[in-house]
Amino acid sequence: MSMKLAFLGLGVMGYPMAGYLAKAGHQVTVYNRTTEKAQKWVEEHKTQGFDVKYATSPSLAVNHAEMVFACVGNDDDLREITQGNDGAFQSMKAGSLFIDHTTTSAAVARELNVIAKEKGIGFIDAPVSGGQAGAENGALTVMVGASEHDYAKAEPVIQCFSKMCKRLGDVGNGQLTKMVNQICIAGVLQGLSEAMHFAKASGLNTTDVVEVISKGAAQSWQMENRASTMVKNEFDFGFAVDWMRKDLGIVLDESRRNGTHLPLTALVDQFYGEVQAIGGGRWDTSSLIAVLEKLHHNK
Repeated sequence: MSMKLAFLGLGVMGYPMAGYLAKAGHQVTVYNRTTEKAQKWVEEHKTQGFDVKYATSPSLAVNHAEMVFACVGNDDDLREITQGNDGAFQSMKAGSLFIDHTTTSAAVARELNVIAKEKGIGFIDAPVSGGQAGAENGALTVMVGASEHDYAKAEPVIQCFSKMCKRLGDVGNGQLTKMVNQICIAGVLQGLSEAMHFAKASGLNTTDVVEVISKGAAQSWQMENRASTMVKNEFDFGFAVDWMRKDLGIVLDESRRNGTHLPLTALVDQFYGEVQAIGGGRWDTSSLIAVLEKLHHNK
């Protein structure tokens, strides 16, 4: 059944995600801070025969929308598109849903949920994992915090661009689960970086090494997909170090609030800071090996 939808934010994730909503037959109005990108998206999808248009503000984009999706940069960006001048909450109709795919703090998700409820709007925090490739292939993992009622309405539509979608509890729990996800990724990537650095320095054939150890307990998605590019110093595969540092900052802030001790996460965050210092802020997250290689060559 075709629905009237809006999508706010057409970055490397939002651009293809909005496309999958249009391809599923929904009427989609998009908004992007840079209007030229919204115009490009509309032109691209109109040529495929989809019912799409763009708006010049969030409030205009969400007029008459049954569901509003968002994927922006951080807490402040999310507050701006929901509550700022011409924010979405100004014109969303009662009974509609706001589904946020931004990686933010759990606190801002809960804050906006309260405001949305006062306006009769449902709010869902639904951060994603899978990176640019996952978004482009419609194969994202979506971690959802929502009421059971709101989740039941949103889940069939979220399935347009996901391979896994699960409710983890009430609003805020999606963001907390994304934090768990980033903690795992940070640790695995640091371990893999050290392993590949050690293998190279030992004169081993890293391709052969990975072929063998990836069939055992050391196997991981990162090993299967990033080991070969890491050893070639190729770091142009989506999720950037700048974004990871933003996410790990959110994790470490939350750990201070809940009293957890995350020594490895804090250490890897510092290593990502060193990647930024050598000009790698836009490199992908597998670039941790570059710091190790630099230290080795400077000996």
